Amino acid sequence: MLVDTPPAVLPSRRASLARLLAGHRAFAVLLALAAALRVVTMLGYRPATLYWYDSYTYLDTAAHLAPSAAFHPIGYPLLLRALLPFHSVELVAAVQHALGLGIAVLVYAVLRRRSAPAWAAAAATVPPLFDASFLRLEHAVLSDTQFIFLVVAGLAVLMWSPRLSVRAATAAGLLFALAALTRTIALPLLLLVVLVLAVRRAGWRRLAALALAGTLPLAAYAAWYAQHHGRFALSGADGVALWARTMTFADCARVQPPPAEARLCPNGTKVDAASEYVWAAGSSLNLLPGDRFAHNDLARSFALHAIAAQPLDYLGEVARDTAIAFSWTPIAHPARTTPAFGFGHGCWPLPDQPLVAKVQREYDPELRGAESVSPYADFLVAYQYAAYLRGPLLGAILLLGAVAAVRRPAVALLPWAVAAGLLIGPVAVLDFDHRYVLPVVPVACLAAALAFTRRDGSPGARWSRG
Repeated sequence: MLVDTPPAVLPSRRASLARLLAGHRAFAVLLALAAALRVVTMLGYRPATLYWYDSYTYLDTAAHLAPSAAFHPIGYPLLLRALLPFHSVELVAAVQHALGLGIAVLVYAVLRRRSAPAWAAAAATVPPLFDASFLRLEHAVLSDTQFIFLVVAGLAVLMWSPRLSVRAATAAGLLFALAALTRTIALPLLLLVVLVLAVRRAGWRRLAALALAGTLPLAAYAAWYAQHHGRFALSGADGVALWARTMTFADCARVQPPPAEARLCPNGTKVDAASEYVWAAGSSLNLLPGDRFAHNDLARSFALHAIAAQPLDYLGEVARDTAIAFSWTPIAHPARTTPAFGFGHGCWPLPDQPLVAKVQREYDPELRGAESVSPYADFLVAYQYAAYLRGPLLGAILLLGAVAAVRRPAVALLPWAVAAGLLIGPVAVLDFDHRYVLPVVPVACLAAALAFTRRDGSPGARWSRG
């Protein structure tokens, strides 16, 4: 015989698999349907969605690894670099769709581990699995999906056991460091996590391990950045971003900036969103000689002076823009963007730019503009109008998470605080963007579902073995 395995082994393996899935059938069905949706997305829009100039900058950085002096740190280009031997942006999209499924698996696993009922754990995965905005985001060459996965993975490691170990704290610190190297907004998240764990009295060894593991990779990157750009930093755009935030309220008669900074005062140029001041040709920053990012330190100094002089105006602008997330009908902010329902029919040729030709030569010789393919795109165009998490529903999820954080702070405070930080942080340092709200969703759903766990939040029997 070619196979000498006892006949009883295979049935017993099937029985073990059946027992494993017995308590998770609802989630297994949801995951299978979500995977099918992602296959439809890949068939409906070939090869992937590319945005000028972000996508091409990421791909170019992946081919020539070096720290960017603008908005994009190195984390996402590292993933693209790992996939470079395949020379396919379509593969990049496929990997990101897999990461999207992985986010839901992590949320579900943590909730079941912390004794959430199967229905609540499965329900928490519905928005990230089925919201059409996540399908679009995963299908684009952008850093957001990787960022969301790393944040959720970091939380999963921290929340897996009631008593945090030094090893888990170290692993979580590394994951949050990678998240910060993917999008710098995770840097204050790392500080927020340390603060919440300190309030929960996690122990100084665990806090030290988390902080050390989180800061060492960032320090190494900042040193590499200094070799290329002459200063110890993670980004060359943080000051420019914060300056743009202040342009919606800064009154230089009240700020009274030093003469060098006075050149950055509002000059009468009006745009419809704070972030647009970064790119507006007539804004005071872009009228200075040289590249806008060459004035990053000066812009940061001006912004800090403006916020110190007008703190209530600053907080009012942050609150006003954050509130956009809770509108029933998606609001275009800035007006040139598509806030939702972005699946459409047609073809989108590549821009006629030297950078695009360079990326074609060096990353994907088969790179071409995206095009919709029927009938898959037809289905997605109709599907997106029903499969969208409306703002009031997001507000309800955050409110339920806040209730869980008050009732069960030992287990729910951390994810709720991270969700709030993800919502407010980007607005506080630059502007509101519907893309920036999507990382909030799985974390907020995780916190909300914890409202249905046992009061002690102890591990469930199915997930506590081993």
